[in-house]
Amino acid sequence: MAKENLKLLWQSGFLHGGDYNPDQWRWRPGTLDEDIEMMKAAHVNVVSMGMFSWSAIEPQEGVYDFSWLDEAIDKLYDNGILVFLSTPSGARPAWLAKKYPEVLRTDKFQVKQVFGERHNHCFTSPIYRAKVKEINQKLAERYKDHPGVVLWHISNEYEGECHCNLCQEAFREWLKNKYKDLDALNRAWWTGFWGHTFTEWDEIHSPTPIGDWSLDGLNLDWRRFVTDQTVDFYRMEVEAVREITPDRPVTTNFHDFPNPSEGLNYWKFAPYLDIVSWDNYPYWHNETNSDAVEGARRDFIHDINRSLLGKPFLLLESCPGATNWQEVSRLPKPGVIALQSMQAVAHGADSVQYFQIRKSLGASEKFHGALIDHYPSKDVRVFKEIQGLGEDLSKLEELIGANVDAKVAIIYDWENRWAIDNIQGLNENRKEYFKMCINHYFPLWSKGIGVDAIDMEQDLDKYDVLIAPLLYMVSEDLAERIKEFVARGGTFITGPFTGVVDEDQLAYMNGRPGPLREIAGIWAEETDSLYDSQFNKIVKAGEGKTYKAKWFCDLLHLEGAEALYEYGEDFYAGSPAVTVNSYGEGKVYYFATVMEQAFYDDFYKEFINENMESLAIELPDGVGASVRENSEYKFIFIANHNNGEVEFNLAEDAYDVLAEQELDKSAAVEMPAYSYKVYRVKK
Repeated sequence: MAKENLKLLWQSGFLHGGDYNPDQWRWRPGTLDEDIEMMKAAHVNVVSMGMFSWSAIEPQEGVYDFSWLDEAIDKLYDNGILVFLSTPSGARPAWLAKKYPEVLRTDKFQVKQVFGERHNHCFTSPIYRAKVKEINQKLAERYKDHPGVVLWHISNEYEGECHCNLCQEAFREWLKNKYKDLDALNRAWWTGFWGHTFTEWDEIHSPTPIGDWSLDGLNLDWRRFVTDQTVDFYRMEVEAVREITPDRPVTTNFHDFPNPSEGLNYWKFAPYLDIVSWDNYPYWHNETNSDAVEGARRDFIHDINRSLLGKPFLLLESCPGATNWQEVSRLPKPGVIALQSMQAVAHGADSVQYFQIRKSLGASEKFHGALIDHYPSKDVRVFKEIQGLGEDLSKLEELIGANVDAKVAIIYDWENRWAIDNIQGLNENRKEYFKMCINHYFPLWSKGIGVDAIDMEQDLDKYDVLIAPLLYMVSEDLAERIKEFVARGGTFITGPFTGVVDEDQLAYMNGRPGPLREIAGIWAEETDSLYDSQFNKIVKAGEGKTYKAKWFCDLLHLEGAEALYEYGEDFYAGSPAVTVNSYGEGKVYYFATVMEQAFYDDFYKEFINENMESLAIELPDGVGASVRENSEYKFIFIANHNNGEVEFNLAEDAYDVLAEQELDKSAAVEMPAYSYKVYRVKK
């Protein structure tokens, strides 16, 4: 029933809004009315409220004050602004930490934390769970019948871990459920090395710098446990409000992109979400990447979030201006705030929301961008840009629910990344799984090829091309499904150090790439690691065309595959560097090293031309494209990430959705710096 009510979210059109914290402004009469007037001017029709308001709702244990929240929800609804109501577990009150110190986290050094920051609480603590359930149900009872409250926003950016005694016991129980007996655990973790064999369950402790931190199996299982325990806490929160409001949809906003070594596996949340939501904070105009590459990086994360449920998602936070927590808080150039918002829409977002509506006067994020600045004027650059974006979004109502029909999937798997980061070897500073995914993604993004980003457990039947840039950890089950995928005609493209270990991180004994050796038609005997200043090169067989190779290089032997490129230097010069092997009706490409971006661009340009349908439009460099479609139309999004105007020919008849005009396929299109276009084409 809750999923059926998702349509109520868009009763006021395409969603546009942000986080709003009126409780911080109760001392200033008239602020709520002033804010609503400015929101309406910016075409805002939704806000998220309450994620940090526990102390305002329950200033003392058992003493509640809903007056300010009642007023805010009522006035917002009367003015056509809906509410995503948050549960406040992300920031508990000081009184709760003081009275119940059990709820505070213990860090990996076994130091009990004191009150402060966010999510500094133990997800295992029975007391904290009881208190969260209590406040959640108070909110649900009070607003269960309010027509303006259309979605439960559960907590805020779940993150972190606790190493207290309660969590140690929970971890041991988790291990018992998985392994059943210690012999199985000792084999899976290979504890005989260094004589770490466990004989009693209570000898096992979470990874810690003051104890065991280099045991691969322990580290990976701890990361799995932390995710499972957080998901269990989230489900407790959902059940608390579902008891009272079973028909109201739920979501939780996923982090911008936390350090995956410490983050959560969001695939484990997916079955318990009615709609996915996440928070997007790009690093524009940085020293490392062009704005086009940064745009592609963010779009890949949009694709991850869309792929979690295979349908449109909510962009629940983004920054309308400069952040305050990035190492360098650069101002986005004119047009970039709107551009990054429309990028999200292009890849599946059915909302554009910000953190936050009104900028705080004090505390840690007082310099974080907001719709309403310290000087609350409509006559400022950011407000005007968001106002214009709001006008554009109001024209996209027919797009709501349209999806991306992706025939290409890139495997981006949290557990695989945890395992890669845990490798003791290679180039320790260059195990850049995410960057290697972007190497493959960027040329597809440039041609408007739809891409899903999936984990190792997803069904492969809908795809024609499967890309696994660094599939270090491969289960027998995944290997069998990839074999079937290729045999029926799929193309599998993978990279160096693939098929090395199983899901317990135990090395395969049949030669790399382990269970994928047969379909790849190669054997990887060794891997050479390079310092950052060192390079090899790959040479195209018979042509002499070369590209730089870096970081690490697999030394291959052909076992039926054909060498497309060979190494050009070092003692393995002349040995295969890029291979292709036919298997059944399909093909397997193996990239034995990490190349400069030009290689991936050239490889995929040729591959797309020979094997895939792409946009007829020839786009300039630095311009990305994406397509969403429903039963009647394709919606083509074009995004110019250049700090200058570009031109191209449309190449097919289309309707310019934002300009509201029909265009002939011969039309020449001019796009200013950091701008976007949306075209509608009949299917």
